Amino acid sequence: MSAVAFSRYGSRATIATLAILLLIVAVVSLGVGRYDIPFLRVVEILWSPISPPAVPVTATETNVVFTVRMPRILLALLAGAGLALSGATLQGVFRNPLVGPQVMGVSSGAAFGGTLAILLSFSRYGLLGSAFAFGLSALVIVYALNGIVARRNILALVLAGVVVSGFFGALVSLVQYLADTEDKLPAMVFWLLGSFATANWEKFWLIAAPVVIGSLLLLGLRWRINLLSIGDEDARALGVNVEPLRWLILVLVSCIVAAQVAVSGIIGWVGLVVPHMARMLVGPDHRVMMPASLLIGALYLLIIDTIARTATSSEIPLGILTALIGTPVFALVLRQTQRGARGL
Repeated sequence: MSAVAFSRYGSRATIATLAILLLIVAVVSLGVGRYDIPFLRVVEILWSPISPPAVPVTATETNVVFTVRMPRILLALLAGAGLALSGATLQGVFRNPLVGPQVMGVSSGAAFGGTLAILLSFSRYGLLGSAFAFGLSALVIVYALNGIVARRNILALVLAGVVVSGFFGALVSLVQYLADTEDKLPAMVFWLLGSFATANWEKFWLIAAPVVIGSLLLLGLRWRINLLSIGDEDARALGVNVEPLRWLILVLVSCIVAAQVAVSGIIGWVGLVVPHMARMLVGPDHRVMMPASLLIGALYLLIIDTIARTATSSEIPLGILTALIGTPVFALVLRQTQRGARGL
């Protein structure tokens, strides 16, 4: 077996292992909580609509698994997968391993759109549309600023993201200042901290279409993203229409991030940390790195959400946990990456 074939087989085996692990952790999470259900019993409950188990499923078990926990777990899976895939995509498109939805200002822009929608009492779909519009606006501004200052300067790109994030962060603060302190302000603060505590099937379907469609399209473009990651001139030489492709990717990423922010607030670090984990496992080839990022992101956020709802009697906001866990994990991953680079 050649080295290339062996590497391809190893990557597929890794992705298959991640998918199996994700399925197991999801089933375990369905049973974990204040009302604990053993793993095998959860499997029986899930299988009960097809084949009723020997011990009948109670109404309480059905309600806990299908009504309370399942929409929350599916929401966490979609959000984690979407954020990680968006981060991997942005890092490839901008050829910068320090780029992510939060660094690029997408999350801050979407957060401003969401808080503005709460202030103006928009519907859930109005909130989603507002978050998408301002999330895309943030990306457009960052891209424009980087083009004006120094298109090929990685530091300029990151600084443009910091500037735009700061600008939209100030707008979020302004909206909070204008909000009613009895009603709107508490809703904004809780929403911005990030949480799946209010998860239900309506919110799941709200996020499902944008994230699933956007993710499938990005995965379909992953070989083109490979070409963009080697440079615009090389990509053009290989027949890629760079600018329309980049704008399409930016719109898809904004759609995914806006959908996540609309239903669960700002959840940082996932899109920055997870792609580095995926590169360590399967290498930099986006054809395998992006699917790996999707699976690891879903697994990562699912585990953090399970910790958030079970570690203490009162639920810990996800935004706090992802920052507390994500920063040391990112530092560790960055250290390992630098060691590997020096080893070469």
